[in-house]
Amino acid sequence: MDTVSPASPPDRRPKLLLVDDNEIFCSTMQRAFGQRGYEVRLAHNVPQAEALLKSWSPEFAVLDLRLPGPAGLTLIPRIKAASPDARVVMLTGYASIATAIEAIKLGAVHYLAKPVDADEVEAAFRRAGGDDMVSPSESLFSVHRLEWEHIQRVLTEHRGNISATARALHMHRRTLQRKLNKHPAPS
Repeated sequence: MDTVSPASPPDRRPKLLLVDDNEIFCSTMQRAFGQRGYEVRLAHNVPQAEALLKSWSPEFAVLDLRLPGPAGLTLIPRIKAASPDARVVMLTGYASIATAIEAIKLGAVHYLAKPVDADEVEAAFRRAGGDDMVSPSESLFSVHRLEWEHIQRVLTEHRGNISATARALHMHRRTLQRKLNKHPAPS
């Protein structure tokens, strides 16, 4: 199994920031990446990650999109400011085109739908471009999927703020929260 090794002295372990509110997932990934030679630090929300970034600059980061409080997307520019060459992978259980595009625009190298394992994340760190072996889909999205994509786009525009998104969509906040708690509709 290959490990990613940045251009640095061989006695130094690559630094990985893992931000996810699922503590079991975090401990599993921390153990897996620790065995691969990474120095892994954990955060379960944006403020914890920001505190780590004040005195520590990771070369790699794995961020969950949906966190309590601010969304994981908000960390990408902060990580890039602390370490411009950092390889950031965004994870989500609620994949949408809008958030994938936003993550890439902000500097993520890849966007993965959960569940994932350490092999998939490490492969994503090494990716430098798209996969030309994937053929474009000929199918159209369902109406429910289009609604999900629209909600995700508006949520991204409002930086994860549920209340502002609900106002922009002319929707009751609780209705929006119910829709967000459902898994995305199939394509």
